[in-house]
Amino acid sequence: MKIAVMGYGTIGSGVVDVLRINKEKIAKRAGEEIEVKYILDLRDFPGDPMEDKIVHDYETIVKDPEIGIVVETMGGVEPAYTFVKAMLEAGKQVATSNKNLVAAKGAELIRIAREHNVNFQFEASVGGGIPIIRPLNKCLTADEIEEITGILNGTTNYMMTKMADEGAEFDDVLKDAQAKGYAEKDPTADIEGHDPCRKIAILTSLVCGKQVDFEDIHCEGITGISATDIRYAKAMNRSIKLLAKSRKVGASYSCVVAPFMLTAEHPLSGVNGVFNGIFVHGNVLGDAMFYGSGAGKLPTASAVVADIVDMTKHKNTNIYIDWAPEKLELVDFKESKNSFFVRTSSDKAQIESAFGQVSYVDAGIDGEVGFTTEEMTEGEFAEKAAAIALINRIRLG
Repeated sequence: MKIAVMGYGTIGSGVVDVLRINKEKIAKRAGEEIEVKYILDLRDFPGDPMEDKIVHDYETIVKDPEIGIVVETMGGVEPAYTFVKAMLEAGKQVATSNKNLVAAKGAELIRIAREHNVNFQFEASVGGGIPIIRPLNKCLTADEIEEITGILNGTTNYMMTKMADEGAEFDDVLKDAQAKGYAEKDPTADIEGHDPCRKIAILTSLVCGKQVDFEDIHCEGITGISATDIRYAKAMNRSIKLLAKSRKVGASYSCVVAPFMLTAEHPLSGVNGVFNGIFVHGNVLGDAMFYGSGAGKLPTASAVVADIVDMTKHKNTNIYIDWAPEKLELVDFKESKNSFFVRTSSDKAQIESAFGQVSYVDAGIDGEVGFTTEEMTEGEFAEKAAAIALINRIRLG
């Protein structure tokens, strides 16, 4: 099987490394050897062992009948979409790690692949090296998936863990994460929650079989979390995690990305550092957990290579993925229900006038009051919170 890799950055070079490191085992599992014939990149790589494979025009790959599988690790929607579409239409199978592409164009690319009797697979687009998409598509097809809750971003989880362990402030842990290479120079996609938002949109699309647009999901990042919030969480024996949640409500789903305060008993509370964890609840299965390295060069590349092996074994056979272009209208976020932890400079009389019965939390913070509410809708909370001097609020999980 001759393949091409589009994008020779961190993940693309990782795919080449995994194919070399585990060459014999991969060949045995795929039923034949897998050889990299081309690497598409704008750059040249003088001195690199693969420098003779570098090409700069994607048409070289499109027009070569020997290429059976193409790996897309370029990132972004364009030109990745144009290139991938051309590969599928030329009868080549495609594996990608690109969550931006899958979230925006997944349903369409699955349709094009089906029409040309090839496959478009994207295990590495969610959870890096953690297998989650294949289990949803194959192992859990007998289940109605009623909830998916995940820590789907290693950067923010590392930052939240470090804030909890050291009592450090947000800006300090961000600089540390950037110095260690966990956070990008522009960390917006991570710290504002855009990255896990795309991933929960992909997972929800797969379990409902329709297109879930990430722009429709209420999304909050961790930029509002402070060392003081961590002190309150510790006083409550809770941890703060950035969660991406999707829950079945009637014929639709309620989705959110936001920080949550989790109890010590919550299955995701012990997922720390750069690790990811995904909790799934099915109506037949009950509860299941997927845990592991959610990012990084080799773990993500490992998931891409698993797709390559799967597609090598399924030449001329389209593996059905239930994800239609029809859009799913999500439940109105204002109608979703949560309990809340609240910090305010208002007094207890004002608090109880607005919220009724609450439970107070003493973390030894002067000049403010912390409390937790009963369960209520997001809309109800917004109305009640308008009557007090709100400092911060975090949902309870």
